[in-house]
Amino acid sequence: MTMPRPATPATGPIILFDAECVLCSANARFVLKRDRKAVFRLASMQGEVGQSLYRRHGMDPNDPASLLVVDGERMRRDSDAVLSIYERLGFPWSLVRVFRIVPAALRDPVYLFVARHRYRLFGRRDTCWVAPQRYRDRIL
Repeated sequence: MTMPRPATPATGPIILFDAECVLCSANARFVLKRDRKAVFRLASMQGEVGQSLYRRHGMDPNDPASLLVVDGERMRRDSDAVLSIYERLGFPWSLVRVFRIVPAALRDPVYLFVARHRYRLFGRRDTCWVAPQRYRDRIL
């Protein structure tokens, strides 16, 4: 028996991800399954909402090298965005906050290396990933 999920809030953090990237899509699925409180909404970088948010924060949506988490006017990117996601998923995922002791100046180059080479390392989809029907209310 499936437990009913809480209603998705109209506001709250939005994860902007690359729906053509195998790694990014796998992370989106991971977050949707473990976000029991339905805190996050997701938008692909390839979609209208994602491209608009990218531009609003001064980034080129056609050269998406960064994962973004937008929460109101606040924007997190790169390793800070990843940590902010997992910190809000609850235990045991929230234990990643221990990585905050590592300065972003050291974390971000590792993140950016993986981001720049994500298609070569993990693959690229021919079409954008589409969320299962039960999560569609959380996709923008």
